[in-house]
Amino acid sequence: MPPYTRHNEVPILNSRPGHVDADNFNQVQTALKRIDCQIRFKIPKLNHLDLIVQQDAWIVVDRVLNDVPIAAWTNFETKWRDSLHEPVPCEIRLYHFAARMILETTLDAMETILKQSLAEDKNHDASTVLSFKKES
Repeated sequence: MPPYTRHNEVPILNSRPGHVDADNFNQVQTALKRIDCQIRFKIPKLNHLDLIVQQDAWIVVDRVLNDVPIAAWTNFETKWRDSLHEPVPCEIRLYHFAARMILETTLDAMETILKQSLAEDKNHDASTVLSFKKES
């Protein structure tokens, strides 16, 4: 699947500085390394909205409207990041007048779904581990 780029092509309604919790950021980085370089899933409780998680952006899209962006977390400031427990500054882009109302729900859903996906991936990996033969 090619990377999603429409969040950089569509006009932004509003943009503001923000941050994401370190737990969410670290979980996304782990999932992108273990599962895939781009993860897409439906957001529970938000009909027809999906979240696309990429290295450089987390984008909420409306799949009914040809994946037009609704909101995005982007421009993560990680260059000088020297701790894993502090929030990560970013830019929050809003493309829809009501996008502000879905931000928290989206992050909660992302955390739950990625935890499940990482647990399944861990269980899958565990079954492929070969044990060393002990020398007698």
